[in-house]
Amino acid sequence: MATTFGPEALAACAAELVAGGSLEMSPGHPEDAATIAALLPAGTPVFVNHLPGRALAASLPTLQAIRAAGLEPVPHLAARRVQGRTQLVEFLQQAVAGAGVRKALLIGGDDATSVGPYGDALTLLRDAVLAESGLRELALPGYPEGHPRIAAERLERALDDKVQLAQQQGLGASVVTQFSFAPARVVEYCGELARRWPAVPVVVGMAGPTSAAALLKFAQRCGVSTSLRALGAQGMGAVKLFMHTDPGDQLSAVAQYRLRHDDCNVVGVHLFSFGSAARAARWMNDVITARGATLNRP
Repeated sequence: MATTFGPEALAACAAELVAGGSLEMSPGHPEDAATIAALLPAGTPVFVNHLPGRALAASLPTLQAIRAAGLEPVPHLAARRVQGRTQLVEFLQQAVAGAGVRKALLIGGDDATSVGPYGDALTLLRDAVLAESGLRELALPGYPEGHPRIAAERLERALDDKVQLAQQQGLGASVVTQFSFAPARVVEYCGELARRWPAVPVVVGMAGPTSAAALLKFAQRCGVSTSLRALGAQGMGAVKLFMHTDPGDQLSAVAQYRLRHDDCNVVGVHLFSFGSAARAARWMNDVITARGATLNRP
């Protein structure tokens, strides 16, 4: 029989996961950094998107604003959107020197074709430019529901290769998962990662508070299809009920998983903010301070 934890233990674990977590923001709103910093613990990692059609350098003012606000700037590096090695080197030099960047999230990018020499994240990592730039850590994406265009076995092998290569280059490696609407699958995936890479920290991605319409749009774009189809089979009422713009259900499931597994390597949660970073930060603040966060009880 599964161990049952009381509301106090669950709330404390949830607050710890959020306090040790992160969120993302768009590169065009450096002014949001001060608002976020007023709500979250000093040093909270804030990831900055690498959007299609935008140069890496466009994120520098936001990365600098994040650092100035006392937070940890973490740029996304989308391999297929990097125009060339020279551009990447220049960006990393400026990010490390000017914004104190120590960590980056390395993704392939969902573009159909590459604009430069890197066809995927592993190709960019093999270049060794990241380790040479002064970065100390890499966050790598994990996909609890798989990827719409990459077979499961290939996805698993690619993550293993990236973790091994990062470690060989002296870079710390962690995994940030894609968000999902299937808490049971998320904790199952975390268990799989714990068995494969017990020493690699895992941060569980969750959809931050937003409207149901915005959440559905981003879910379809991000390939979160399995749980959407399962909800859809129950009718749109079930979809709207589950996607109620509050990630408390997801957080509760992860907190219970962490409490029940001594070998758990989940260290925090990551909120995808969908352009509403301040709103996500306020929700995180509520959980940390136990104001207004509603969690399912076991």
